[in-house]
Amino acid sequence: MPNAAPFDTDVLIVGAGPTGLVLAIWLTRLGARVRIVDRNAGPSTTSRAVAVQARVLELYNQVGLASRVVERGVRGEALNLWVGGKRAATVPITPAGTTLTPFPFVLIYPQDAHERLLIEHLASLGVQVERSATLSALTQDDAGVQATIERADGRAGTCRALYVAGCDGARSAVRQALGIEFPGATYSQYFYVADVQATGPTTDGGVHITLDDADFLIVFPLSGPGRIRLIGVARDESRGQQGDVTFDDVSHIALEQAGVKVTNVNWFSTYHVHHRVARRFRDRRVFLLGDAAHIHSPVGGQGMNTGISDAINLSWKLAAVVRGHAAPRMLDSYEPERIAFARRLVATTDRLFTLATSRSRFASFVRTKIVPRVAPLLVRFSAVRRFMFRTVSQTMIHYRPSPLSVGAAGGVHAGDRLPWVPAGGDNFAPLTSLAWQVHLYGEPPHDPGPACAELALPLHRFPYSPDAQRKGLLRGALYLIRPDGYVGFTDPNCDIAALRQYCASWGLDAVQPARA
Repeated sequence: MPNAAPFDTDVLIVGAGPTGLVLAIWLTRLGARVRIVDRNAGPSTTSRAVAVQARVLELYNQVGLASRVVERGVRGEALNLWVGGKRAATVPITPAGTTLTPFPFVLIYPQDAHERLLIEHLASLGVQVERSATLSALTQDDAGVQATIERADGRAGTCRALYVAGCDGARSAVRQALGIEFPGATYSQYFYVADVQATGPTTDGGVHITLDDADFLIVFPLSGPGRIRLIGVARDESRGQQGDVTFDDVSHIALEQAGVKVTNVNWFSTYHVHHRVARRFRDRRVFLLGDAAHIHSPVGGQGMNTGISDAINLSWKLAAVVRGHAAPRMLDSYEPERIAFARRLVATTDRLFTLATSRSRFASFVRTKIVPRVAPLLVRFSAVRRFMFRTVSQTMIHYRPSPLSVGAAGGVHAGDRLPWVPAGGDNFAPLTSLAWQVHLYGEPPHDPGPACAELALPLHRFPYSPDAQRKGLLRGALYLIRPDGYVGFTDPNCDIAALRQYCASWGLDAVQPARA
């Protein structure tokens, strides 16, 4: 639907955490008008989320953010498992990801600092976050959405938008206004998070996890000598209500067994953890993203990254539709692509968290007897280390079942993330255009140049290298890459007619985005 005067904005974004901010950045870069509001008076000053995974850094690189984030964060290059006061296994992260991604590490960058950087970047694009603004009502019709926004001083106003994105967290006002169920449960334990100065073997710049009968604990490195982030379970709730608990109150058994000697507590907080997935991620012109759509335990450092990936998945589709560059039904692909991953993630983190914290005999046996013996053996195999990296880094995520995914060529299917091939010219470099584009590796049987020019599809030719072959790319095949770096369409014989049909079916008549 083209822009119309009665609409105040193309997309109203409710919630200015990382998910909402990244959505606003991508939409603005792609030429869509956005308005972003947040109920809080300012950005967060403390944070639970600290891990930025490789796949998010790849997506950040497309909009010029990756280098700034990496410069300000700390690279976690090894994962250490502790059992019974001993380091049971060390898994080097970087070697496992070196050939898979330009960012073969887990970046530790606290969410509060992360948010401030995103706010600065969004402001440089001409968009400011409207603070102390709460969504109080939401109605929609076939043409658009009308939202009522209340200010802290009691003033209220309306915003008429083509679409609304609910990025407003676990207590989402958008989700509640839509009446979408949020099934799941709350863990009986509550977590604590602490930013501390410490000494000991866990201040070596790696990520450390305890897996024994002591309290569950994850240690993340932070910028600065001896500064670490602790995320643990406060098992003993007999000392008072959640808000009354201090760092001195929580059990220090896991800290002692991992050799953590805390010299100063910079800040400390406790919180309950839920595992929930919304029944739907979309109601006509309104979408749910991030914690408004799914929440789970912090095991694996996946939550914030999943919300950011939601935002990027939706952003280019919304921008294309509001600018008339794609058929509205393209938006139908958002929910099936993202809800399937969210359900798997919540189920997986729930099982891992239960195994890591349960006091049952079976869980204790696995943690104290099986893991110390099996883990050191398994991580000797490069295939195991690569699988672990691909899982945690989110580079394994694919959208093969999506209606947008058509075809297969070599070992690469439509819906797969484009494999990274730095040899012969970095094939990730053209992704900074945020445009649909065609990639060729080696000479094709038919030249797609004229068709690509007619369809406004940038065409990038790469030599067929041994690296491309190892990554599963087929010589001479045509790969149509989506703006988010996933393969949308592929054909092993470079079938031009099939490419035209695919573009016509999704209304991709002018796919080159505007540059902000």
